Amino acid sequence: MSETTPLPVAVIGAGPVGLAAAAHLVERGLEPLVLEAGPTAATAVRSWGHVRLFSTWSELVAPAAGKLLAPTGWTPPPAGDYPTGAQWVVDYLQPLADALGERVRYGATVTGVARAGRDRVVDAGRADQPFTLHLTTADGGEERVRARAVIDASGTWATPNPLGTDGLPAVGERALAARGRVSYRVPDLHDPAVRAAFAGRRTAVVGTGASAFTALAGLAELARTGEGAGTSALWVSRRGVSGATFGGGTADQLPARGALGLAAKAAVEAGHARAVTGFRTAAVERDAEDRLILVGEDGRRTEPVDHVLVLTGLRPDLSFLSEVRLGLNERLSAPTALAPLIDPNVHSCGTVYPHGFDELSHPEAGLFLAGMKSYGRAPTFLAMTGYEQVRSLAAALAGDLAAARRVELTLPETGVCGGAGLFDTPAQQQESGCRAAPRLVPLTAAPAAGKEPSEGGGCCGG
Repeated sequence: MSETTPLPVAVIGAGPVGLAAAAHLVERGLEPLVLEAGPTAATAVRSWGHVRLFSTWSELVAPAAGKLLAPTGWTPPPAGDYPTGAQWVVDYLQPLADALGERVRYGATVTGVARAGRDRVVDAGRADQPFTLHLTTADGGEERVRARAVIDASGTWATPNPLGTDGLPAVGERALAARGRVSYRVPDLHDPAVRAAFAGRRTAVVGTGASAFTALAGLAELARTGEGAGTSALWVSRRGVSGATFGGGTADQLPARGALGLAAKAAVEAGHARAVTGFRTAAVERDAEDRLILVGEDGRRTEPVDHVLVLTGLRPDLSFLSEVRLGLNERLSAPTALAPLIDPNVHSCGTVYPHGFDELSHPEAGLFLAGMKSYGRAPTFLAMTGYEQVRSLAAALAGDLAAARRVELTLPETGVCGGAGLFDTPAQQQESGCRAAPRLVPLTAAPAAGKEPSEGGGCCGG
C-alpha cells in the first residue's frame, strides 16, 4: 500500500456484525479490511449451524448488506422464516463475504492491536499515528497491517464462561473438559453419533439462558423417542425457579424466543429434567462408577450424571488489545457508557436503548468493540443491535455525526421485568409482562432452538 493510499478501516471478524460493518463502510465510501481467523466467513456461526435462531430473516439481514448483495442477483430469504445457523451462513453470510471480495482476508488471526510506534503508556504523537495490527497467517507467518480505525467484531464464542460460580474453573473441571466429559456447546442432537452419546444417559445442564433452554428442550425431545428411553437432564441453576425464569413466554415480542422458554418449562414439568436450584458449583468429581457429581459451595452434591453441559454464557477475549486504551466497566467488561444500559443486575424488561458511536467509544480514539464483544459478559444480545451499532460507527467514521447519533432501531421486549441480579431472591421476582402481548407462535410451531449470534472467527449468545 503506497503512502498516498488512504488506510482502510480494519474490521476484526467476518461474522454477522463484522460483515455488516464492512457493508456499511462501503456504503459510506470507506474501504474496509475484514480480518477473519477462520478459512471461511462466519466460522463461529458454522460451529453452531444446527441451532435455529429465534429471530426471523427480516431481523437477520443488515440493510446495507442487502443493498450490497442486490446487484449480485441475491434473493432475500422469506422474511418470516427462522433459519438455522447453517442456513444463515449459506443463504446470507457467505454470499455477503463473497460480494465484499478481496476486502475479506481469511486465515488472518489478529494477535495484537496498537498505535504504530506507541505502546499503551506513550502520549506523545499518539493521536496522529495509525493503528497497527499484528497478524498470524494460516501458514504460520507473521504480518503487520495499518489501519485508520479498528472495529473489533470478533465476538465471544471462543471464550465460554467456566463451570465455577466464582468465574474461574471449578476444581476438576479442566481435566474433565480435556476428556470431553465437560463441554460448553449445545450438542447437535440431530447428528446420529451425538444423539447416541446422550441417549439413555443423564446430563447435567448448567445455565438459565437460551443455550441451556435449547439443550433442555432437545434432551426432552430425545427422551420422548424410542431410542432415547431413559434420557434425562439435571438442570442446575444458581437461582430459584419462578414464572420469570423461563422468559416472557407469549408476551415476548420475539415469539420464538418466548416459545423456547416454554419448551424448557415443559421439559421440567414433564419430568424430563429435574431442577436443582440455588446451586453454585465449586467442584466436579468422579464417583466409583466414573460418573460425575457436582459439588456446591454449600457442600451439597448432585446425583451422578454422565456428562456436564456448561452453558453459562460467554466472555470477551481482550488479550490482544493490551496495548490500546480501553474504557471498560469493571463488572461487565463492556464500554463504560454502554454498561449501564445492559447490566443484568439492574436493567429491566430485557431491552437495551439503541446505541452506537457515543456509547461504543473508548479513550483510544478510532477503536471500537462492536457486536457481542461490546456486551462483555452481559447476555441477551441480538443481531439487529449489532447492525445498528455498526451503522452508527460507519457514519461517524465518515464524519456524519448527525446520522451516527440518530436512532434507527426499536428493540423487541422480552416480556420479563426485573434485572437478572434480582432473581437470586424469590420474593423480588416479578412475573408480569412489560407490554401488551405480541402475535403468538404456538409452541409446536416454534423453532426447535434459540440462539442469537456472536461474531467473527472466534459468536453465539442467546
